[in-house]
Amino acid sequence: MNDPVFRPRVHIILLGVTDVARSAAFYEALGWTRAPTSHAGFVKFDLGGMALALISKADLASDALGLPGDAAASSGLALIYCAEQPDDVARLLELAERAGGSIVKPATKTQWGTAGYFRDPDGHLFEIDHEEVWTFDEEHHLVV
Repeated sequence: MNDPVFRPRVHIILLGVTDVARSAAFYEALGWTRAPTSHAGFVKFDLGGMALALISKADLASDALGLPGDAAASSGLALIYCAEQPDDVARLLELAERAGGSIVKPATKTQWGTAGYFRDPDGHLFEIDHEEVWTFDEEHHLVV
C-alpha cells in the first residue's frame, strides 16, 4: 500500500495549560469563540482552517508520554496533523521516523480514534491523529 499523503498542514495547535477554564476564559476575553464541541477538559477555538485547543498539561503529558500527572515532562505544546484514515496514523509515524524523527508513542487505539506521537529532530512534539469527528474542506483545512 502506498504511503498516505502527508500534506504540509498543521490542523491543531495543542496547548497544555495549568487551568483549562482560566485559559479558555482568556481567549474568550480576546473575542475568540469557543467551538460548540468543546468540553471542560478540551476546549477548541476555530482559527480558520485549523484550531487552537487547550488541554491540561498533565493530560497532555499522560497522553503523549505515558507519564500520568507528570506535566513537567511535557513541553506543554504539541502540533497535530489529522490523518484521513485510521491506518494512516501508523504509516505517517513510520514516515516521520524514516525522515529522522523519533516515535514517542506508536499508533494506538483511543476512545476517540487512533493516535500516535513523534518528535522531530529538535524534539518538537507532533501528534498524528485520526478521529471520525474531524471534518475537512476541499483543501484539507480543518472545519472546527
